[in-house]
Amino acid sequence: LSRPSRDLFAHAGSLGVMMSPSSDAQLAKDAKVLMVGAGGIGCELLKTLVLSGFENIEMIDLDTIDVSNLNRQFLFRRKHVGQSKAFVARSSALKFRPGVSIEAHHGNVKDDKFNIEFVKGFDVVLNGLDNLEARKHVNRLCLAADIPLVESGTTGYLGQVTVHEGKNINACFECSPKPTPKSHPICTLRDTPEKPVHCVAYATDLLFPKLFNSNRDLTSDLDEEDARDARAFACDAENGESFATFATRVYDFVFRTKIESLLLKEEMWEKRSRPKPLPAFRDVVKGESADDVAAGADATLQKPSASEAVGVADAQKVMTVEQAARVFVSSVARIMTRDAEAAANREDGVCGTDAFDKDDALAVDFVAAVSTLRSANYGIPPQSPFDVKGVAGNIVHAVATTNAIVGGLIVLEAMKILRKKKDAKGVEDDASAKQKSYPPCRYTFVKKRATNNRLLEPVEPDPPNASCAVCGQARLELVCDTESFTLGRLLHDVLKKKLGMHAPEINAPETVLYEHLEGLEEDEIAQYEKNLLAVLTATPAGGVRNGTELDITDFSQKFEFKLLVTHRPRSEWDEEEDPDLFILRGDQSAIGEAEEGDGAEAGGDAAAAGDDDDDFEIVDDGDELEIVESADAGTKRKRDASAEEGAEGAEKARRVE
Repeated sequence: LSRPSRDLFAHAGSLGVMMSPSSDAQLAKDAKVLMVGAGGIGCELLKTLVLSGFENIEMIDLDTIDVSNLNRQFLFRRKHVGQSKAFVARSSALKFRPGVSIEAHHGNVKDDKFNIEFVKGFDVVLNGLDNLEARKHVNRLCLAADIPLVESGTTGYLGQVTVHEGKNINACFECSPKPTPKSHPICTLRDTPEKPVHCVAYATDLLFPKLFNSNRDLTSDLDEEDARDARAFACDAENGESFATFATRVYDFVFRTKIESLLLKEEMWEKRSRPKPLPAFRDVVKGESADDVAAGADATLQKPSASEAVGVADAQKVMTVEQAARVFVSSVARIMTRDAEAAANREDGVCGTDAFDKDDALAVDFVAAVSTLRSANYGIPPQSPFDVKGVAGNIVHAVATTNAIVGGLIVLEAMKILRKKKDAKGVEDDASAKQKSYPPCRYTFVKKRATNNRLLEPVEPDPPNASCAVCGQARLELVCDTESFTLGRLLHDVLKKKLGMHAPEINAPETVLYEHLEGLEEDEIAQYEKNLLAVLTATPAGGVRNGTELDITDFSQKFEFKLLVTHRPRSEWDEEEDPDLFILRGDQSAIGEAEEGDGAEAGGDAAAAGDDDDDFEIVDDGDELEIVESADAGTKRKRDASAEEGAEGAEKARRVE
């Protein structure tokens, strides 16, 4: 055995969880297990489950197989590229254990069918997800269904497995504070970028949603007067403008005209290097027509790769300005063509690509091209498309052996949970049985270097956090300028992005300001959409002002809390320090009240919320604290030194396999 394997088995043996030939084998055989994620960790986990005797497994994964997965996701082969990860993983596992029942779901774990009742049908849930929003959703489903969750993640040689058995037992996934991801001031991204990451963020966070969002009236930080006057971001399709011609107009405005206008602001460049406008698009491509450039070798614009269509095949090489200009126009034309065809098949005739997705090849082409062109504008070292995808998608490259170790650790913890359930079953009234010693569940950190001759560092699970908004009854505080902060920003930037809510409902003291639109009448939808555009003080029933307490509910996650809104005027904000122009934090007064009231007697179940930014506990390929009646216009331990490297690994392991 390799050293990591020897250490894994020593760790398992020391906890008394090695598989016995009888009782444990029967436990594994009878258990019903839900796996979420069939990527790097998921492949290793499925393999280990079926080879450990588990015979009733369901798994969910939304992704399809990419060539870049093949170096570490060993249930997949090149012939499987483009197919569902869940379906192929099932097929591969059945080849070495044909008698096992494996049900695969190619879908999003946030789909309505994977609800609380669905989760209640399992003995344990095992997570191997690659984004924080989905992990929070699964955590809340497990809490609501009272089903134990085993979480995991890896980054390079580092990894961890954590166990979350339920309320009042130990910490939930969201109890521990997460590191705040780096935010960049809008003015830096838009006008004065200095680093490659600024060029990438401009493409993903500003230009991409401006061009492709289905809501064409969405307010954007690119909606400056010169852009509006030139209609730079509006395609005149009604008068016959092709998507390719529109893309060339965007190119000329963003990379040439806008830079020329910025150069007129002399004070902006007193302490900075002056940017350089790029040549006009027609000059860059030597007079070739926009439609010919967009088509490349694919006149139908159906090929899902703009870079391949225009002959830029090597993702490891930095593009020239001409190559980037061609990829830019081709990717814009192809995304808009794809969206237009999708809209034609919808009753409302509306469809768009609302957000960047690292698994969308055209989106990656677009971001790589924009990043290269912005780098040329500002004299910033350009990055290859491969590197740009890594930055845009928060990708940290994984090590297959780390995934294998973590997959084994997940199964060990799952066995301990199953033993505990079995021993507790039917002996609720037997006092002596209650004293039975169960193998303790552990958090385990996989370290890069051995300390105290250990590569694996087990520690006791954290206790429930009194400031957690999810497993307690907490109150959060939102600090913002209520006279400029819109209800739409509260919904999208705070509730969905920061808190990972799926279908939030926002209730003011005297009215419902917003609820999930699915299944509503047209007039209700129109009213709620109108509410989203309003600043907080202008919302129905008197507005949301300093000191207003909102009730926030997500019925799909059985998650609810109170949100105290505190006004801070725009003049008091430092955009460099707080580029989001809002702060979400735990309301300390509510925490104190919870500790002094019934929550203390309940073991801290009633608690207040702490910081929970858009970050994550562990990660796969990346880097990084939802029926009322209508009213008015609305609708009514500290760890020893030997554990430090493991803990550091947990802090660094930020995007899971």
